[in-house]
Amino acid sequence: MAATTENLPQLKSAVDGLTEMSDNERSGFINLVSRYLSGEAQHIEWSKIQTPTDEIVVPYEKMAPVSEDVSETKNLLDKLVVLKLNGGLGTTMGCTGPKSVIEVRDGLTFLDLIVIQIENLNNKYGCKVPLVLMNSFNTHDDTQKIVEKYTNSNVDIHTFNQSKYPRVVAEEFVPWPSKGKTDKDGWYPPGHGDVFPSLMNSGKLDAFLSQGKEYVFVANSDNLGAIVDLKILKHLIQNKNEYCMEVTPKTLADVKGGTLISYEGKVQLLEIAQVPDEHVNEFKSIEKFKIFNTNNLWVNLKAIKKLVEADALKMEIIPNPKEVDGVKVLQLETAAGAAIRFFDNAIGVNVPRSRFLPVKATSDLLLVQSDLYTLVDGFVIRNSARTNPSNPTIELGPEFKKVANFLSRFKSIPSIVELDSLKVSGDVYFGSSVVLKGKVTVTAKSGTKIEIPDGAVIENKDINGPEDL
Repeated sequence: MAATTENLPQLKSAVDGLTEMSDNERSGFINLVSRYLSGEAQHIEWSKIQTPTDEIVVPYEKMAPVSEDVSETKNLLDKLVVLKLNGGLGTTMGCTGPKSVIEVRDGLTFLDLIVIQIENLNNKYGCKVPLVLMNSFNTHDDTQKIVEKYTNSNVDIHTFNQSKYPRVVAEEFVPWPSKGKTDKDGWYPPGHGDVFPSLMNSGKLDAFLSQGKEYVFVANSDNLGAIVDLKILKHLIQNKNEYCMEVTPKTLADVKGGTLISYEGKVQLLEIAQVPDEHVNEFKSIEKFKIFNTNNLWVNLKAIKKLVEADALKMEIIPNPKEVDGVKVLQLETAAGAAIRFFDNAIGVNVPRSRFLPVKATSDLLLVQSDLYTLVDGFVIRNSARTNPSNPTIELGPEFKKVANFLSRFKSIPSIVELDSLKVSGDVYFGSSVVLKGKVTVTAKSGTKIEIPDGAVIENKDINGPEDL
């Protein structure tokens, strides 16, 4: 039977007994659950959806350039805080610990690259842009140890924890930890929409305001393209935009990404989960909804404080049902991008695809470690020798899913500057200095092994066995 608001008092008293939770976490959690149970989900009327104008989603190239004047740049940077969402584990890629410590390129991790980038800014302009990491209880202890290695860098690193909420046993609608589930699996971090109250509750937000900081640039720690952009920052300060979401043109790979719409006079995020079934195909089409959310967000700190204090950030709730150890549990989450409609003068900016380079799987790692990119001052720069603006599509079989296995199957990463697509399945190994061009598939049938020899050049070829090499 479905839970109703009548389940609240019981849930509330159970939560009061969970000593691991802070008062802020208790009230935040109860607030979220009661919003969920009252069914206040915002209903989208499809006919009212409008495509945003260039005033609302500003083309990046129309933003005024930043002058070469070092003091103007320093002035801008003195108002900025960089925040990376660091709550995720590397488990899907077969790694233990925070995802941000996976080595991306040249022995450097996501976190190394982020610190190098900000350090370069601070050295170049004589400013003190701080780096803030929002951890979850899953990543906090490891991250605390890891950031010690940056003690001597010219970057002040701050960490805080996002909220820790109890998973709810679906059947009885009680917190799982109250039923004796005391280990980590009884809890969950409630999505990155939690960044705003958690930043405020940590005391960091007030501290930054007192230092004269005005904006926070929030991005996923695994998005290598999310680098500080002075043009965007200058635009927001000049136009008093409290919130800015970076969007970029959709490709067929991004059909599920959330998009920005104009709705009843406000800009808001439309996610696939909010779309009525009969409109899902239309939502996925590249014609009508041409852009998607990169989750690079720029937000005014005073505005966050005001909205959190007023308890006004009521983002759409994303129910995430899971089965853990045979128990059906529910976790309620929110997304930071959905907060756009609560901020004044909010805009999107349509940025180049280069600002969205996420590493979600080893196939992305292949792109980033290949000759398609080079590393300069901590920035991953695309090779101009590739004329095609979009990257090759890469599909690697389960044998390549874990980073360690992936690395063991390539003596060196192949050249892919002229590759359109690669599909690999089965027990396949690549020698060193292999060159892949056009469309390449390599399929090792069950029980057979294919080894691509050193220096092989493979162009527009289907390889189904050693005889095809």
